[in-house]
Amino acid sequence: MTRLAPRTSVVLAAAAVVVAGAVSLAGCSTVADGSSRSAVSGERATSQHPAVPTGVPTAVRGTGTLGEGFADPEHPPAPEATVSPATGSWDDVAPPTGYRVVLLSPGDPSPETETLADAVDAWAEAEDVTVVPVVADSADDRLSSVATAIGERADLVISIGDEMVDPIAAISPSALHQQFLVLGAEIAEPTSNVTAADWTGAGFRGEGLGTSSHHDPSTFTDERAGRALRAGVAAALNGLSGIVVWVA
Repeated sequence: MTRLAPRTSVVLAAAAVVVAGAVSLAGCSTVADGSSRSAVSGERATSQHPAVPTGVPTAVRGTGTLGEGFADPEHPPAPEATVSPATGSWDDVAPPTGYRVVLLSPGDPSPETETLADAVDAWAEAEDVTVVPVVADSADDRLSSVATAIGERADLVISIGDEMVDPIAAISPSALHQQFLVLGAEIAEPTSNVTAADWTGAGFRGEGLGTSSHHDPSTFTDERAGRALRAGVAAALNGLSGIVVWVA
């Protein structure tokens, strides 16, 4: 099986080919086999020849406001900054009615990744959010799966699994209209549309970069994954993107 090359230049070159082909199909409402894209939770999207829209959608805002201790409203975090919000300062924020996300994951998830997936499912059920799963079945599918996720035109693409960090980093700069949340990992140099939510014990930053803290699988608990998810979504719903949200 061919795996993602560790050199950034190779990854970016491959991503450019994928995105160029996808953009040429922008505006299509069906995938290559003629079937409609999924809009229902639990249905799985295809990663073959996805369409990537180029227009910039209206920013999605949630209900409620961030509480004291999340970020200084007078001095919002700079791009690529890390914020450590006070616990519970995101509790008042909820997705708007009709909120729709893509859950992007590798085909052979680790136990840590499965914990993250469970957190997304629990949050989506509690908040009545529609989830469209997009799975990269193999290493060869990862780049095209990111393009498929973008083609779903969801309000947010939630990426889980260290394997998806490099593909997100490669393609997200060419899809600035799409908001991403990287859960349990981060991108070393995120663009303005990529928010990360992680913690001490997580923080994988990409091939060759390792983690920003010691990797500890035991820190991937249901409770912590749920807190990180809600904090990250709250940041994105309040226009605080392109940053790292670090939870205790």
